[in-house]
Amino acid sequence: MKHLLGALLAAAAVIFAIEAFAQSATTMPPPTAVQANTAPAAPVTASKRFACRAAAQSFKGQDRADQMQLCMAQARLDCLKQAIDQKVVGPQRKEFIQTCVGE
Repeated sequence: MKHLLGALLAAAAVIFAIEAFAQSATTMPPPTAVQANTAPAAPVTASKRFACRAAAQSFKGQDRADQMQLCMAQARLDCLKQAIDQKVVGPQRKEFIQTCVGE
């Protein structure tokens, strides 16, 4: 029962993150020209790592490690999508993703 509850909480967290990203992607107007963004980008939240830890807390052993790894991979993917949408390129993209995930 604990595993089911934890899995449901983790799934809800991932779904919430995807919906938030989808809303932000649909409200942004399409870019008129492709250009490099030289200004430092500010991520939406820096607590994705904390959210993953909280979601994986109900698991034990290998299940906990697997859940944490899956959650962090999803968080990195969400941050990468955000960086692409904001046209962050080069070394700034790597820094942006690390800041966004909370590493």
